[in-house]
Amino acid sequence: MITRSHSSFSQQAIRFTLSTPVQATLYVSLCALILWTIYFTTYPAAHDKVHSLRHHTLMVSCH
Repeated sequence: MITRSHSSFSQQAIRFTLSTPVQATLYVSLCALILWTIYFTTYPAAHDKVHSLRHHTLMVSCH
């Protein structure tokens, strides 16, 4: 009986993790994290490459 409830919980967790809303949320979060990292990095080499992009993007300030 314990094994059955454990596998049932495991199957529910797998179904939830692989559901479309969860995958979409993870994908959007990953994209947002990548864009935030690119736009707001203080690493000089990366900052210099995206500096003009930051100035030309609406609602993103550089200084």
